[in-house]
Amino acid sequence: MANSTKQLTATQVSNAKPKEKEYNLADGRGLSLRVKTGGSKFWLLNYTRPVTQKRANLGLGTYPDVPLAEARKRREAARELLAQGIDPQHHQQQQKAAIKTDAENTLKSVTNAWFEIKKQKVSENHGQKLYRRLELYLFPALGGTPISVLTAPQVIQVLKPAEAKGNIETCKRVISWLNEVMTFAVNTGLIHSNPLIGIAAAFGVPEKRQMPTLKPAELPEFIEALTYSSIKKTTRCLIEIQLHTMTRPAEAAKAKWTEIDFDKQLWTIPAERMKMKREHIIPLTPQVISLLNRMHEISGDLEYIFPADRNKHHHTNTETANMAIKRMGYKGRLVAHGLRALASTTLNEQGFDAELIEVSLAHVDKNTVRAAYNRADYIERRRELMCWWSEHVQITPNQLNSVITQQLLK
Repeated sequence: MANSTKQLTATQVSNAKPKEKEYNLADGRGLSLRVKTGGSKFWLLNYTRPVTQKRANLGLGTYPDVPLAEARKRREAARELLAQGIDPQHHQQQQKAAIKTDAENTLKSVTNAWFEIKKQKVSENHGQKLYRRLELYLFPALGGTPISVLTAPQVIQVLKPAEAKGNIETCKRVISWLNEVMTFAVNTGLIHSNPLIGIAAAFGVPEKRQMPTLKPAELPEFIEALTYSSIKKTTRCLIEIQLHTMTRPAEAAKAKWTEIDFDKQLWTIPAERMKMKREHIIPLTPQVISLLNRMHEISGDLEYIFPADRNKHHHTNTETANMAIKRMGYKGRLVAHGLRALASTTLNEQGFDAELIEVSLAHVDKNTVRAAYNRADYIERRRELMCWWSEHVQITPNQLNSVITQQLLK
């Protein structure tokens, strides 16, 4: 049936004046102009809801912001939805909700939500470095971008300058973490799919760089340099304990007296301080006990074994050992973390059980190694390994030369 309502003209709409009561000017096909008593005008579409078959009004905007021609376009768009069985009012509400959700769920806000979970699975030190890199490389350009509209070309363009500066490894890590954020967004229903999968292929392959470390034969030289170096007693003990216990720099720097059991000669590092979020038990050798006794004279009444210089109630900086090693003349040759590699290489060369070595380095998940991880006999096997290592650490250059000579003569 043809539309019997005479259509409005732009002049009629413009000249419509307010009256004592509100009134409508019909344009046909459900569209009308509502004129308020105060003089304001807005467009309404009267339609039948697809499901309930009840009549309803849909606002299509105010005049003159929405002129007559635009109001007709919006009417036809709404009627197309009705033809598909879609309620245009519900559709409009969903669109507004989606816009609000986009505005709230920016890359930064979603990353923050993801990080609240991520930081429970990594060490505090690692978590801080991780988040800082995202802050530096992504947030300035993309932090305020709704995660739903984030595209691969956008991210690639933002990270390419970092690659050009040689920070390829950093780019790869940022991309890996970003993909974890996007997967989190998918799993929580914020986006339907992750458009960033595979963007790592747009970047080069980073050079494999090992942590600078020493050869086993260079250990006595290092011990001698450490003994005669002009560094603080606390720093020297920190480096020595890290060397003897094969711990990571942050694990040693943040050590607390409450973690030490002098009776059982064990150091138990809680899961929240470990890189892999697993409790780590270290059998303490006589040499380590001696070092701890030496530190007890300095910090025995404090929380941390290695207190900071400026604030004794805080632990020493996690970079303290690294800086001291550099000042000793080992810049480029050795870092604090490289002491672990030195221990691993030496112990493997000596034929120790590889499993025991990996557990001692906190590399192996105790649940996948064996149920006996905490059993006394297993701890004692590790204690034997640790004792051998501690005694080896104290070897002098002359003793080492003698051992090497004897091995060559065999």
